[in-house]
Parts: sequence; C-alpha cells; structure tokens
Amino acid sequence: MRVAIEAASLSLSSGGLARYTAELSKALAQGYPEDEFFLISDQPFRMPAAAPPNLKHGGGPRTVPERRWWLWGLSREARRLRADLIHGPDFSVPYLARHPSVLTLHDLSPWMERGWHHAADRVRRRVPMLLKLGIPTMIITPSETVRRQAMERFGIAADRIVAVPEAAAPWLRPVKTPRPVETPLLQPYFVFVGTWEPRKNLPALIEAWREVRKDCAVELLIAGRRRPDGPELREEPGMRLLGEVSDERLAELYSGALALVYPTLYEGFGLPVVEAMQCGACVIASSAVREAGGEAAVYADTPADLAAAMRQAASQPCWLAERRHASLARARAFSWERTARLTYHVYQEALKRFGR
Repeated sequence: MRVAIEAASLSLSSGGLARYTAELSKALAQGYPEDEFFLISDQPFRMPAAAPPNLKHGGGPRTVPERRWWLWGLSREARRLRADLIHGPDFSVPYLARHPSVLTLHDLSPWMERGWHHAADRVRRRVPMLLKLGIPTMIITPSETVRRQAMERFGIAADRIVAVPEAAAPWLRPVKTPRPVETPLLQPYFVFVGTWEPRKNLPALIEAWREVRKDCAVELLIAGRRRPDGPELREEPGMRLLGEVSDERLAELYSGALALVYPTLYEGFGLPVVEAMQCGACVIASSAVREAGGEAAVYADTPADLAAAMRQAASQPCWLAERRHASLARARAFSWERTARLTYHVYQEALKRFGR
C-alpha cells in the first residue's frame, strides 16, 4: 500500500496534532515495512525524527492551481506518488473524492463553544460539508465519546467511523533523577502541559494552586505553546511559565512532578494524560479525559475539587505512590504500535469501500 498523509500539522512546533501526525506516521512505517508512506503538504514542515526509510517526504503544490491545496493540489500530488489512499490527520481530506480517504476528527470543540477557537471558521464550515457529502471514505476519532458525538451531530453511519485511541511516544519514560527546570527548584511542583487555549481552563488551575499554596509549599509549572486566543498569563512567586519545552525536558517535567494537573473543559482524548502516566506521574484531571485516564487518574471538575486533590498529592506520599503505580499500569494499555495497527485496518476498509 502507498499512503499519502497530509502533514500541515508538522509545521507547528508542538501540540497534539503535530504529535499525532509524527508518531502515527512513524509507527505505520515501522509496522508495515513493505508499504510506503508519504508526508505531503502545501506548507514547509520538518520530517519526524528517526523516520524509517519507508516514511518519505513527498511534494507540495507545483503550479498556481495546485496552491488551492484541498481542491486540487493534494489529490494531484497523491496521484504523482501513485498513492492508493489519502489520510487527512487534521480534520480534512481533499474536497473531490478521487482517492479513498480517511479523515481524523480529533474532537468536536469547534462546534461546541465559539469562544474556544478564534480562528476555526474554516474548519466549522468545511468538515460538516465534507461529511454531509460523504467525501471521506472512513473517519477516525481518538475516543468512543467523540465517535458518538460525531455520529449524532453529523449523521455518520456507525460502520464508517472508528475510534482509535492515541498513545504516548515510546521515548517518554520515567526519569529517575530529573534535572532542575532552568533553575533549581526549592519546592515540589505541579505541572500543566498543553496548548494554552481557552478550553484548557488554566484560570481554574491557577486558582486551585493558589489555594493549595496557602498551606503547602508547592510550585506550578506551565509548559506549552500559547495560541493567539489563549489566556494572558503572568508569572508570580511560585508559578513559572516555561513555554515550549524539548522532548527530553518533557519527560523530566512529568517524572519530577507531584502530578500533572489537566483541568480541560473538553477533550477528544487527552494525550498529555497518557504521556504523564507513561512517565509515572500522578494525574489530576477533569472528567473530560476519562477514556484516557481510566481508573488511574484522579478526577476533579471545579477549582475546589482540584485544590483538594492537589493538596492530597502534596501531603500524602503513600497515596501519591499508589497513584503513580496506577499511572504506569494504565499507560501500558496504549501504544503507537497498536494505534498504527488499528489505523491500518481502517485504511484497508477504506480501500474496500471506495467507489461502492
């Protein structure tokens, strides 16, 4: 099989979409060495690190008409590559169904609260049109929750949409002696990792941490890329804004934390939850990530409940050790190898169905 994977998300320096595209494409190439996988885009992007030889950098637009990427360019490049199938891992596929195609629908946040996305109008219009016209041959979601929501909202037949869970990258492992973050830490810390955007609910996290800090000496580290519509945050004593961090530093952050605190209002999956668990971190999160966290996470949906869970993590070492053990056990349920295998099965189904 020859698969063209649209790679615009790899032009982003970090975030869940970039991680999904990079890790999935590598796992597919590693799991199916007889097949070829091509990353193509109309935007400059970097190939994933340690890409297998059968994961290749394809081309982009070659003519002025092909700059209309989703209408003409993507399909033409796929044809030049003799691709059997196109996978759009970021909410879209070509507008004209010239190839079998698979669309990954990560979540329904663009259609839930307009305040969650300042620049999602194109996605809001495009995805319902593609789904209504039946352009994607098959659809992937990262959770059963999103699958059910999509079937209800867009009228998708149950046999055209499949839930395929994501996973933590294999290099994310517990670090026994995490290095200090930038400067030596004088106190234990909680960490948030993710894009700074409205639905991540960072104000609630900060409110909870301030409450805990009244009687527990703990810091708060906030890592990730700030989106233009994200909250304006300012450092204060005990709270540090790290911005984007390297992959190596990410494992250290998770491993050394009292807990990842992830109070998101809505999530398709919740990749940082599984990443933190694979590093042996306790996870305190909203109930929006139950499919990722399972019974291992501690769930809290209000600032008061977040503060109570954080206070417990800071003051009860035996309880914390139990949560860390549960995290490691939960993380073993996920792998990119499994994600790639399930995705490949969806590809095979798309090839069977196309043109019926």
